[in-house]
Amino acid sequence: MWRKLISFIIVDMLLVIVMIYSAVTGSIQLSVLELIQGLFTGNEQVEIVKDLRFPRIIIGMMAGAALSVSGALLQAVVRNPLAEPGIIGISSGAAFFSVLMVFLFPTLFFYVPLFAFIGGSLAFLLVYSFSWKSGLDPLRMILIGVAVNAVFTGLLHVFSFTGSSMIAAIGDMTMSNLSMKKWSDVKIIVLYGSIGLFLSFFVYAWCNYLALNDKTAKSLGLNVNVARFVISVIAVLLASVATSIAGVFAFVGLIVPHVGRSLIGTDYKLLIPFSALMGALLILIADTLGRTIVSPIEAPASIIVALIGGPFLIFLLRKSDRIYGS
Repeated sequence: MWRKLISFIIVDMLLVIVMIYSAVTGSIQLSVLELIQGLFTGNEQVEIVKDLRFPRIIIGMMAGAALSVSGALLQAVVRNPLAEPGIIGISSGAAFFSVLMVFLFPTLFFYVPLFAFIGGSLAFLLVYSFSWKSGLDPLRMILIGVAVNAVFTGLLHVFSFTGSSMIAAIGDMTMSNLSMKKWSDVKIIVLYGSIGLFLSFFVYAWCNYLALNDKTAKSLGLNVNVARFVISVIAVLLASVATSIAGVFAFVGLIVPHVGRSLIGTDYKLLIPFSALMGALLILIADTLGRTIVSPIEAPASIIVALIGGPFLIFLLRKSDRIYGS
């Protein structure tokens, strides 16, 4: 119990520290006191920081929380520790439909998360249906997910031939550069992301039941098919919203739930809020490092996360061989 409590406290403290450091560090240097005073007195430098850094901090945190919880939910649905929105194609499907709809209907920007949700849902349905063969094979699902991800990524890059504005939009999606985000982007991701996170807290018991085999879960009174459908919808919503605003981040939904299970256990009642906090911390750290480590050049946060997530995926794949078979 103490280990779980300490884990939550440490992650909370680190999140606050990185938030403050990210807000005061960059081309405009401020002290914490100057930042606090400027928020009340309207200091010009603080106003610039508020409009440029605050949106990307909030968006990075919301995207990290949404992707991490989405990964945890997907792993419960398919009973596969390697399931993750970026790996199995949900993020690329959401990104493709977002760019497609912006290209066709540029005035419907506020509805981009809805279009992303449609794309993410389609990608997940393709992966789930093609993976089913007398049951759900975890390894087959990952392989098919990689293929679906490649297809939607390829379709996304087709738009690079349509003009410079689409190239910029595709770059924002694939490279996940959080710079130049606006308060309008914050409103969208906070609105839709909060709905998804709020709903996820109501399905933790179903997630715990799905860790059992289907026959046992049914004997305990769970409608397995309904539970899988509802949890999947919430997971796709979270991943799609994050992708539509922040871009494609691979591995976040893979790394965070796995570390969370190591620290606080497998009970989704604790794993979901812990994953949200730790995911927010991960992307915020990645974004802060990306814009400060080689300043004034900015490295997209997705690159920093990929450098961490790639080796982590290899580790999990080697471990999964011992779990799933040959």
